Amino acid sequence: MNPSFLKPAALALAIALSACSSAPTTTSMLDQVRGDYMAAQSNPAVAQYAAVELRQATAALDLANEAAARKDSETDVDKLAYVAKQRVATAQEVAKQKSAEASVADAARQRDQVRLQARTMEADNAKRSAEQANMEADSAKRSAEQANAQADAARMAAQNQAAATRDAQAQAEALAAQLADLKAKQTERGIVMTMGDVLFNVDQSQLTAGGMQILQKLADVMREHPDRNVMVEGFTDSTGSEDHNLMLSQRRAESVRGALMTMGVEGTRISTRGYGEAYPVAGNGNSADRQLNRRVEIVLSDAGRAINARR
Repeated sequence: MNPSFLKPAALALAIALSACSSAPTTTSMLDQVRGDYMAAQSNPAVAQYAAVELRQATAALDLANEAAARKDSETDVDKLAYVAKQRVATAQEVAKQKSAEASVADAARQRDQVRLQARTMEADNAKRSAEQANMEADSAKRSAEQANAQADAARMAAQNQAAATRDAQAQAEALAAQLADLKAKQTERGIVMTMGDVLFNVDQSQLTAGGMQILQKLADVMREHPDRNVMVEGFTDSTGSEDHNLMLSQRRAESVRGALMTMGVEGTRISTRGYGEAYPVAGNGNSADRQLNRRVEIVLSDAGRAINARR
């Protein structure tokens, strides 16, 4: 507040209060107004919101103080003091009203700020929820794509397996047709071909001409199927000593191996084993049964598999 507004009233108040033989006239009304004015002057709200009204109250109080200094009648002093009182009351009421309005406005601003913060928080939460939903959707999409890729891979693997099975079946059928003359039989060990006296003469280990022709068919098959190996197993009847029969069966198996090698089959693909009198397929009580026991069994492995040992 401008100090110049207070100089007249302050001066008049000082004059009114100064003690001298010619003391100015004063009244209870004027004293009351002076107190009200000092209270209003010290109120920050009045200075902030009712500066104009306070200046008007100051001017009115100055007039009352001047009248008291001139020793005007108490009636005239009270009239001016009453006007000053009304001005002071107006300044205080205006300050009170505007202060209340400012409080309401400030509360409204605070309320708006709280609402704005709440809306901002809601928007942020909605944004985070949307981002989380997008992340979950992307994750679900990636999972679905991965599942589809795995399903495609499994489907392709199944198709490849089915194709491999069909190829294997076709090869097995073709191979069976090629070996039909050799009376081939599919077993868990592989394809077994049992050859009797057609390969050798009695008690001999040298292949006959007919035996060589039979083995030629087997050699042709093995050259066409390099992923298959053979096991040549020799057997005899019980005529003669056990040692003799064992050696004879081994020599016959080796003769078959040698013949296949001369026909272009690698020796590493051919295994031999002589069993002699072991594993007979018939009794040895007559010549017919003994002829069945004198045999060579050739086991052709399945593609890419080893030949299981005889049980």
